[in-house]
Amino acid sequence: MTSRRGTLIVVSAPSGAGKTTLCRDVRMRLGDLAYSVSYTTRPPRPGEVDGADFHFVTESAFKELREAGGFAEWAEVHGNLYGTHAGTIERALAEGRDIILDIDTQGARQLRARYREAVLIFIIAPSMAELEQRLRERRSDAEREIKRRMDRAREEIQLWRQYDYLIVNRDVKDAVEQLAAVIQAERCRTTRLSLALPDLEVRS
Repeated sequence: MTSRRGTLIVVSAPSGAGKTTLCRDVRMRLGDLAYSVSYTTRPPRPGEVDGADFHFVTESAFKELREAGGFAEWAEVHGNLYGTHAGTIERALAEGRDIILDIDTQGARQLRARYREAVLIFIIAPSMAELEQRLRERRSDAEREIKRRMDRAREEIQLWRQYDYLIVNRDVKDAVEQLAAVIQAERCRTTRLSLALPDLEVRS
């Protein structure tokens, strides 16, 4: 009989590289993958749903939860606060469920320090020009905000070697297949398994 503790899968990317879409699609593909909805103080974008895309909270509510030790990681990104609830992660891992997080490089660094066996995956666009085009196509950010996100992207991309895997998101379908393959491979890693094989007889 095989048993295993759940695996924490952390996905990071510069804004506009497509990590949110990839995380959503891979959850639909694999089916048995838990997802941690982050908390944020930023206002929702058109079409975003509270509790599904993010938990949208006030800055005072965020800080109160942070001071109570409720976050496994938190960071300030583009002037807004983001955090991952510790209880959500712990419950999934204890139940043997894999859980995927869509967070920035600051949060990923904190989680790697707290969960040494976490799997870190970095997503990038094929080029900086493509990344900028994707940001503009969202039509949700002012010109100054786009420039700030591009400056931040250049900084984040320098950190890709701190991750276990790198996926270039040229095509969403192909990138989802690569992300799913990484998760499936990690599920088969021997160091994550606990085996009891009393009925097997080893023969030379």
